[in-house]
Amino acid sequence: MPITAILDIHVKAESLATVATVLRDTLADTRTFDGCLGVDVLMDTADPTHFVLLEKWASLEHDAAYRTWRAGPGASGLGAILAEAPVLTKFETASDI
Repeated sequence: MPITAILDIHVKAESLATVATVLRDTLADTRTFDGCLGVDVLMDTADPTHFVLLEKWASLEHDAAYRTWRAGPGASGLGAILAEAPVLTKFETASDI
């Protein structure tokens, strides 16, 4: 069953000049990872350091494989620009509602 993963991040103010490049480079790999159905980046209109990444995955297993890869050989430069730990929440569609 497809899932939606929401990654809520805050970047350091001094990283605002590079955040677009870091996200673009990071998400190029994410978007081609097996099972990724797409990623949208949402920017907070009131806080330029706040972003939400809305990721669609084919299954929990695909998402788990991606998270494992990112924690190891697929580590990106995203961590260097974060102001605090990201918050990851996963959802599945409630088809019976």
